Amino acid sequence: MAKKYLLESWREIAYNQEQTKKQYNDFWEAYFAQEKEVYKDILSNHGTVISGTVAELAEKYNMKVLTMVGFLDGINDSLKKQNPIDKLTESTKVHLDYDDEKLYRNMVAAKADWLYGLEEWNNILSEERQKELYKEEKLSGTVVKEKKVGRNDPCPCGSGKKYKHCCGRNQ
Repeated sequence: MAKKYLLESWREIAYNQEQTKKQYNDFWEAYFAQEKEVYKDILSNHGTVISGTVAELAEKYNMKVLTMVGFLDGINDSLKKQNPIDKLTESTKVHLDYDDEKLYRNMVAAKADWLYGLEEWNNILSEERQKELYKEEKLSGTVVKEKKVGRNDPCPCGSGKKYKHCCGRNQ
C-alpha cells in the first residue's frame, strides 16, 4: 500500500463532497480565522524566516497538523523556495521565506480580503504599492478582445485598400 502524505489527507477533509453546505462553510470559516492569525504573526515578524517541522509549526500556531498543512499548501506558491508540499509528513522541515509582493498578489488573486487587508501589510508595503499590486493582479485576469476587422474596413496595414482586397485576400 502506498504511503499517504498529509496533503492528500488535508484535501480529502477540506474538499469532502459528502458534507452539508453548513458543515463546509463552518469548516472554512474556522480555517480562515486560524489562517488570519498565522499571517498576522508572520507579517508582524517581517524579515524573520519562520521554520520548523510541520508538527512544530502546528503547535506554535495552536492548530491541528492537517490545518497547518492547509496553510502550507496556501502559502507555498508565494515562497522564495517552495516546500515539498506533496510529500509532507509531521517531521518534514519547512521554511516560510515568502516574497512580499508575490504573497500580496496571491492573496488578491484568491479574493482573500481578510488577508490582503491586514494592517500588518502597512509596515511592509506602502499604501501606494499595495494599490498598484492590487490593480495589477485584478487586471491580469482581464481579457481584452481586439476589434475584428470587417471585410470592407480599411486594411490595418495602412495600404489604404479595403481589407478584402489587401491582407484579407488570402483569408
